[in-house]
Amino acid sequence: MIGQRWPSEIREFKDEKTGRTIKQLTSTGNNVHLYFTENSFDAHKNEIIFRSDRASGEDRAPHEDPLYNIFRMDLDTGEIVQLTDEAESVHSVTKTPDSRIVVYIVGNKIKKLDMETGETTVIYEEVGNYNLGAPSIAPNRRYIGFCRNEKVNVPSGPNYTGFKERYYLVKDGRITLAYLDGSGGFDVFKDTHQVGHFQFCPDDSTIAMYCHEGPWHLVTQRIWLLDLVAREARPCFRQGEQDSVGHEFWTQDGYIFFDDRGPGHDGTITSSRTQAVATEVPVKERTMIPFVGLADRNGNLVKRINMPYYCNHYHANPDHTLLVGDDVDDLVLIDISGDEARLEVLCTHKTSWHTQSSHCHPTWSWDGKRILYASDCSGRVNLYMIEV
Repeated sequence: MIGQRWPSEIREFKDEKTGRTIKQLTSTGNNVHLYFTENSFDAHKNEIIFRSDRASGEDRAPHEDPLYNIFRMDLDTGEIVQLTDEAESVHSVTKTPDSRIVVYIVGNKIKKLDMETGETTVIYEEVGNYNLGAPSIAPNRRYIGFCRNEKVNVPSGPNYTGFKERYYLVKDGRITLAYLDGSGGFDVFKDTHQVGHFQFCPDDSTIAMYCHEGPWHLVTQRIWLLDLVAREARPCFRQGEQDSVGHEFWTQDGYIFFDDRGPGHDGTITSSRTQAVATEVPVKERTMIPFVGLADRNGNLVKRINMPYYCNHYHANPDHTLLVGDDVDDLVLIDISGDEARLEVLCTHKTSWHTQSSHCHPTWSWDGKRILYASDCSGRVNLYMIEV
């Protein structure tokens, strides 16, 4: 029920490996923060927005399709408030930095929640044979962008089931814009690949980024910049034969961060601590020194930092001098302010990697003082926060 409240579930404990203080924020049901390309933190209030199945009346494991809705937590008091009450599970949530506008997918619809008025509006409804990809809100707050891929018959399940099959079968992928006032939408670009990770530039509503989605070692050019005025795409960081690129995101000041692990790496990790597709290559095998890069909005590489090893996801602090990464067992801090990366173990996360919701996906707060991450070490996905 919208407006239903839960008292604080916050508890503190010391990490067994580093002794750092960690706050466990949730303990009821499954609780999932926004994807790492987004940000659950409010830029002005001490709050986070997240998904939870706590109001579903059911007790489901993370891989049993929990019924998620959207909630807000006051990080000062720990109080949790329900914001949506959808009959189908909510996914692919995004929001403006100030949390005034929240956009999410439920069923075949994309909806907007105005946090000031409480009004919910349908801004796009899929009527064709396409799956809806995660939306991104333009910085001018006039429209959203998202990917649409033709529906294909592939298996579904945890541990990247169907990842490789979908990559080969999808031949019709589209970038679509829809106005936030609900007045309509249109395709702005059509591709011949599976497309994903659509993200607007943080300060320019005419520039966006998307990817050719699939196992990294099979994708020959992962990141693309899209000029929404000219409706033209151009490659960002032109890949060579040795490159396996992914997990791209915009930094707060408008650079494109990406991870390059080298040949034989598919960008995945499973609950068996192996890769899902390139199973003949151990997760940590090195045939090339992995690196992370920063590209400008013209797609040119402006910084490259070799990494002693790779993490599964990275997220950058506001001035992209410090990264947080989720290694197989630990969260690590990586100082990239100099010519060489310097690593420090932050804490152990103990997640299973079994589902996408249980991936840690660590993200920085807007001010760079806190890190939010997920773990299913208790059997359900819960949220944890650590101050840096």
